[in-house]
Amino acid sequence: KKTVKNNQTWGEWLREMAILLSVIFLIRTFGFGLYQVPSGSMEVTMLEGERFFADKLSYWFVKPKRLDIISFNAPGGDAPPHFNYATQPVKRFWQKFFYGPDNWTKRVIGLPGETIRGVLEEGRPVIYITNKDGEQKLDQSAFVNKYPLVLTGEGYLERIKQRKFKSFNPDIKDAKGNIAFDGPGQFYRIDIRTILANAQGEMILRLPATPIDVHGDLDRNDRCASDVFEITLADDEYWVMGDNRLGSLDSRMWGPIKLEMIHGKIVFRIWSIDSDEAWWIVDLIKHPVDFWKRIRWSRCLQLVK
Repeated sequence: KKTVKNNQTWGEWLREMAILLSVIFLIRTFGFGLYQVPSGSMEVTMLEGERFFADKLSYWFVKPKRLDIISFNAPGGDAPPHFNYATQPVKRFWQKFFYGPDNWTKRVIGLPGETIRGVLEEGRPVIYITNKDGEQKLDQSAFVNKYPLVLTGEGYLERIKQRKFKSFNPDIKDAKGNIAFDGPGQFYRIDIRTILANAQGEMILRLPATPIDVHGDLDRNDRCASDVFEITLADDEYWVMGDNRLGSLDSRMWGPIKLEMIHGKIVFRIWSIDSDEAWWIVDLIKHPVDFWKRIRWSRCLQLVK
């Protein structure tokens, strides 16, 4: 028998590694992306703690369509409503093609060239879209969050800095007939002790279809932080909104986004866990038993639309 020796040199090994990493880079950059949901702006289509697969390849050949759920560069610098990517080309390039910790996810509502009009009908927010086919009312019943939101916080600093509204299903009750914030079927396990109340001791709620009506003072009525608006989009602009309208920072606040900021379409939910940890392995180490109980098994391995 002959013994085959590995005579591969360091140079050859490094060259093979470089080729492998280049292939991985090309696939990861131009083919697909993996994303974690850091906020509740897309509830209940997407929940905090969920991981998603995004198709990046398609948008090299076709433009985003209405109701696509897209990933894109964060709209501006440290805070909306200022778009400053014109002065940050390096940051834009890095986030789009390498690693983007500031990627956001919303749903496409308005397409280039369309006029998007938000109005209130019987006290409820409604959107009309005008294009070459005339004006049509957008049917949002299939995706807009229909559940109320409750304000939660943990401790003084949490109350001041990181207050969060979370969706819950009021139809789920406990043995005493009270709302079961941590029962089966809920989206999050909410510690009732962290639910914040107003001066009267009542839970601070945001109810479905409640309009946001805070107008800005701008030349274009596209950053008014309101459900009442009207804008005609430029040839490279998209109007995007979160499905969780009462808990979403979106085009109502910082206006339309440019096509060049969009880099992927969310298509598949890989898995779902009730956790805000950036790395699931950290959560597993910290809570090795409870970790498995907080996985939302019924929401794993699903197409998203």
